[in-house]
Amino acid sequence: MNKYLKRGILITMLGILMGMLGMYLKRLENDFYGITLTLGVLVFGVGFVTIVYSLIRKIERQSILESREEQQQSSESD
Repeated sequence: MNKYLKRGILITMLGILMGMLGMYLKRLENDFYGITLTLGVLVFGVGFVTIVYSLIRKIERQSILESREEQQQSSESD
């Protein structure tokens, strides 16, 4: 688990908790529920994008390692 995946999971969970807090405030008819829900959605989105970014980095790293291995094998055979 790399640092981006850990951060993404943490930020996503924070966004979910903020959304739950916003819904709780809405039930209490508190005026701050709108701001809390909006921030919760934004934080959740950032966390989700961070998780996707970590997966893309992992795939890209694997392809770079494979291409380096192919280059090394072709240079050894020359």
